[in-house]
Parts: sequence; structure tokens; C-alpha cells
Amino acid sequence: MTTQAAGLDTLRAQVERALGEFVERQLPDGGESEFVPLRTAADELLSGGKRLRPAFCYWGWRGAGGADVPGIFTAAASLELLQASALVHDDVMDKSDLRRGMPSAHRRFQAMHEKSGWYGSADQFGEGAAILLGNLLLIWSGEMWRGSGLPSESIEAAQPVHDHMRTELMCGQYLDLLEQAHGENTFESALRVALFKSGKYSVEQPLRLGLVLAAKELAPWMDDLCTGYGRRVGIAFQLRDDILGVFGDPAQTGKPAGDDLREGKRTMLVARTLASASPEDAETVRRLLGDPALDGLGVETLRRIIEDTGALQECEDLIGDYLGQALAALDEAPVTAEARTALTELAIAATSRKT
Repeated sequence: MTTQAAGLDTLRAQVERALGEFVERQLPDGGESEFVPLRTAADELLSGGKRLRPAFCYWGWRGAGGADVPGIFTAAASLELLQASALVHDDVMDKSDLRRGMPSAHRRFQAMHEKSGWYGSADQFGEGAAILLGNLLLIWSGEMWRGSGLPSESIEAAQPVHDHMRTELMCGQYLDLLEQAHGENTFESALRVALFKSGKYSVEQPLRLGLVLAAKELAPWMDDLCTGYGRRVGIAFQLRDDILGVFGDPAQTGKPAGDDLREGKRTMLVARTLASASPEDAETVRRLLGDPALDGLGVETLRRIIEDTGALQECEDLIGDYLGQALAALDEAPVTAEARTALTELAIAATSRKT
């Protein structure tokens, strides 16, 4: 599979250039040495990623007739700052040790405290500094978005979409916490969490942003495309994430094998497993899921149950179904031919990824 038509390599370079130039001038004057760890943590968070959110925004813009101007790359790149903010906060809430193969932000700050021999709790310092970093990235995302250089009327037209997307993301994070606290879940409740926490702001809303930025209003066909194509790709994207969280290769995902199992993630994959498991296997899942000390044998036990119940294959089938429905919706949309090809490739890339 290639993403040549989507121009991901070129788009990634433009997004990284825009991010680098923006972050370079953000930290306040004075006390520079104290701010260096914040800047370093931000730089490393922003150095990775597939840049799919900016890509969906960019091709929404182009699909509605927008020109290939520098401002759209800056506006789209701001979504990476929102994503980075969410990742920092998510890692604190999940107590994750790694992100993209490197120490998560709160672990980085915790280690800095320990190495310096400072007073107080290193763990508390790490979490507090990470929360502040996440807040900083969230502030920057809005600033970069508003200062993208696109016409003010375009930004004004798309601002309600941008605001709603950020609200959905925060509500999704809360729903995720609530789901884990409740314990048992259904596929439908897990799907609701996945949509708000990841699916919508990964695909549907970036696409909607690009369309509205270009057209300055949301035509009925655009809304149909965002729900029929964007939402379905977003669900499939999250289903793939669920699978990678259990079966992914750590060398590619940058996180330990089975980390979602240790964190007790109540994903759509887990919901399907519990719905189909024997009473004995269901009890094993409930006992092992969320154990932070879960070892390799425990991970393998849970993987076996997930496969034996057919939940893994069912989720793979659902990814294929959602992708097929999404591409059918895309075929009906009056986007430019270039955007149609690119959005087709992006949908496939988002749902078949290995990281």
C-alpha cells in the first residue's frame, strides 16, 4: 500500500516545518534554562506521529476547492499540538511509562527530579509538570490555529467546529475514565468512548475543519461526507488501535506488549471478548485485566482468550465493513478527483497501520 496520491511525505515535511517554526518562538523570555526541559519534552512529542489528522484536514480543504497555500499547512499542523496535549494527559491518567518508545512526559520529569535530588515527591513533580506541559500544548494549538495566516473569515467560519472538537475530546477522556471505573462495558458503550476520545477528532472533525475552512460554510453534502466517511474511518481507526494495544509489536508501537491490558482499557475488543467468552474465560479476563504487574504469561493468556472467542477476527471484520461503507460514502461526495484519491488512500492507511 502506498500513500503517494495523499502526498503524506510532502505534507509531513510541511507540517513539521510549521510546528518547528511555531514552537521555536513560544517559550517566554527569561529563565531559559528552567524552560529547556519543557521545550525538549514538547519537541520529542512532536517529532513522531503519522500526521494523519493534518492530512484529513488538508484534504478536506483541497476537496472543497481550497488552494495549496502555506496557511492550510499551519492550520492543519495545529492539530498535532492538540494531539500531543491529549497524549501527555492520557499517559498521566493511565500511568504509562512509554510513549513512542521513549519515556512518557511525566516519567521524564520524574527522572529529572530524582537525578537532581530535589525536595518532595518525584512522582508528584513528574505528574504536575506533565499536566502543565499538556495544558501548554493545548494553549499553543489554539494560538497556532488562529494565527495560521488563513483568511479571518475562514477561521471564523470553522471556529465552532474547532471548539466543538476540543470539547468532544475532553468529554471523551472523561468517558474513558468513567468506563474503567464502571468495570463492565458493552461494545456500544466502548464505541461511544472511542468516538469521542479518538475517532471524531482523528478523522471526522479534522476533515470537517478543512471543508469549512475552504467553503466557509458546511453544505449538506459535506456533513454527509464527514459522518458517512469520516466517522466510519474514525471508528475503524480506533478498532485498529484496540488491536495494536493488545497484539502490536512493541518495536513498532513504541509501547510494551499488552500495555492496554495492564492499564485495564475497556475497549471494543475487550467488550466483544467478554460478550463471547465462557464463564471461566470471562472470569480470567476480569481477574487479569487492569493488573499493572501483568507479566508476559498473563498477556499471552488474555491474547489467547481474545482470539479463541473470535473477538479479534470480529473486530478485523468490522474494520473492513466500516472501511467499505466509508469509501462508498466518499464515492458519492462531490469532492475534487485529486482529493477523492487521497482520501481513499488515507482511509486505508489509517485503518491498516502497524503503529
